[in-house]
Amino acid sequence: MDATRGSISSTSTKSTQDDGSLLTNPFALRHGRRYLRDLPYPLPCDLPELQRQNLHTLLATSVLGRALGSTPSAKNPPTKVLEIACGSGYWSSLCHEYLSELGYDDVSFTGLDIVPLAGDLRRQEIDWRFVQHDLRKVPLPFDDGEFDIVVMKDLSMVVPLGSPTQRVLDEAIRILKSGGTLETWESDHVIRSILPHPPAPPGKNPEEIACAVSTGTFLISPGTPFTDAQNKYLQDSNSWIQDALDRRKLSPTPCARISQMLLQEVETLCDVGNRRIAIPLGELRWEREAAGDRNPAKRRPSEVARGKKPSTSVASSILTEEQAALRYTALLVVIQMIESLEPLLKEVSGKSQEEWQRWWGWMMANLLEEKGASSGECLEVGVWWCRKM
Repeated sequence: MDATRGSISSTSTKSTQDDGSLLTNPFALRHGRRYLRDLPYPLPCDLPELQRQNLHTLLATSVLGRALGSTPSAKNPPTKVLEIACGSGYWSSLCHEYLSELGYDDVSFTGLDIVPLAGDLRRQEIDWRFVQHDLRKVPLPFDDGEFDIVVMKDLSMVVPLGSPTQRVLDEAIRILKSGGTLETWESDHVIRSILPHPPAPPGKNPEEIACAVSTGTFLISPGTPFTDAQNKYLQDSNSWIQDALDRRKLSPTPCARISQMLLQEVETLCDVGNRRIAIPLGELRWEREAAGDRNPAKRRPSEVARGKKPSTSVASSILTEEQAALRYTALLVVIQMIESLEPLLKEVSGKSQEEWQRWWGWMMANLLEEKGASSGECLEVGVWWCRKM
């Protein structure tokens, strides 16, 4: 889980549900990296993974333009927010900043995770507490209806599919007050390619469309055209990630499941909404070609005369500096995820250490130097929200 980020908090509360040994001695060293002991969680708990998760959170909130998918109600302003699997509490700090900008200053934040690595956000003048608890142990150590907003972030690597996922959802609903908001943030771990010129989803908020245009991203709807990743190295990693997560009963494509999971709670949840975004991993060939068609000045005179599309080596970048930075960040998040999953991917691929190092070097050269992810390959992120009846 996100239990890897930040420094140990001085304001933590240990759950009475714990089994002692795991919570007091949670780590084991394997393959030169630090992992949670005796848990199916596949990611390491060390500084590189800490940085990747924080970078991923910053990326997601940047392309969404806000730290909440839902819009707080001025008639019923939030006062208590819970972040489940909070890790460093970085999302909570971003949410505090967002709510403060909206004028909601009297908000307390609680983070829950299996290990107390969350920073003491009180140093940032945030009303904050940390609760140490193993999500496998229910009930969660909170009262019924205690929180106005409950956020479950990146749990697809934490909670196995089936009954464990349902138990966590049931608990999140229980501790949410009537009229409160439940949010789920997720990313798919398998990379797809978005096909050229996807249409804007019908009925979407103009502000969301404008945000996608300004950030160089694409809003996703059921009609958005996707195909399998075209890059051969991402095809390899997709196959291995799918196999590795399937073996652990974790979902490699959680974004496809969340709406259905929330909509089936017809007796307790309503007003289900979502916002899904595809972040390209680089400048796309068809974007450059379309820009050249619109601007003949970017094309050779001979190409214009013959009606040819521009050479990609001639056309300058069509991305703003911010858009290029967001896409490069998405590429780094994907590469670092593969790196964090290296022991599992070597196992399912059958590669020796030497074979893996060769493949890794070729992949890095292709993606970073040769701009190999230019055929629509995207990192897909999303936020889902609903209200408790």
